[in-house]
Amino acid sequence: MALEYRAWQEGDDLELIQLWGGPESAASEQFRGSFRMPSDSPWNRCITVVDQGIPVAAGCVYGAALHPDRLWCYVEVAEDHRRAGVGSTLLTMLQHEAAASPSGITALRSKVTPGSTGAAFAEATGFGVLQRSRLVVVQPGAIAAPAFDDASGPQLEESATGSVELTRALAAFYESVHAWDRADISLGRAQQLFLGDASGAGGAIVLRDRPKADGGAIAAFAVSYTQARTDDPADVLVGYDTSLAPREQQAAVATMIAMLVHQFPVQLEVDDSMEALVAVVEPLLATGAAYLAGPETLVVATD
Repeated sequence: MALEYRAWQEGDDLELIQLWGGPESAASEQFRGSFRMPSDSPWNRCITVVDQGIPVAAGCVYGAALHPDRLWCYVEVAEDHRRAGVGSTLLTMLQHEAAASPSGITALRSKVTPGSTGAAFAEATGFGVLQRSRLVVVQPGAIAAPAFDDASGPQLEESATGSVELTRALAAFYESVHAWDRADISLGRAQQLFLGDASGAGGAIVLRDRPKADGGAIAAFAVSYTQARTDDPADVLVGYDTSLAPREQQAAVATMIAMLVHQFPVQLEVDDSMEALVAVVEPLLATGAAYLAGPETLVVATD
């Protein structure tokens, strides 16, 4: 019997998860939460593939809050229905849906884990790698803590997550390190997504090149998303002023990480585009002072 391709319906997720089993990767788990009834505000389209009344595959496409030039998409097919053109057909249908969207954007992006079924499908259907992202745990004492003896030199201080200065620094950093996929991030959006109550931000510290009273600017910052300190690595966003010279960027990042891991480990998300952060972390990975918390994630996209 021919397969039926129809709009997503309530309850499809329960049947599909029973058939699919556990997610192949963290990216798959995240994308599975994106399946929902088609909507125009916010815009999304989800399609289910049904075989003799049983959902066996699904795909979704939807807008990205910060990156306006591409739409997110995801396709998953039950193992016994793979390599039969189901995924490719779904992807083509999603591209047609995207072309008819209010934005008319047909360029797509997704996330995959190297060596996975999803990565193989992405490569076979013309997706190229845009970016690599890693979760890196830096061990306590991995970098010697610096001394802040000079009252006119660099200063470390706590910052309110509602600080406009911190929000500006974070927005500028995010925009700069996402040149590979243009970001449209206002101060309000940066505050909401990364520093507001809903973001889970628990606290922040900043490193200034000199005291604030002397006009010191933020050279690096760290925002923690772990509410209570434990022996487990705290989830921390580390950013820096990308307008500084490369050596100054790296020095600021190294100082910030040294202070963060003085006693406890931290977990950082490191994109290859965060060049100063990569330069500091790579030697730590090579010596075992840091380790990967899981498989790499690749952001893949069509033209």
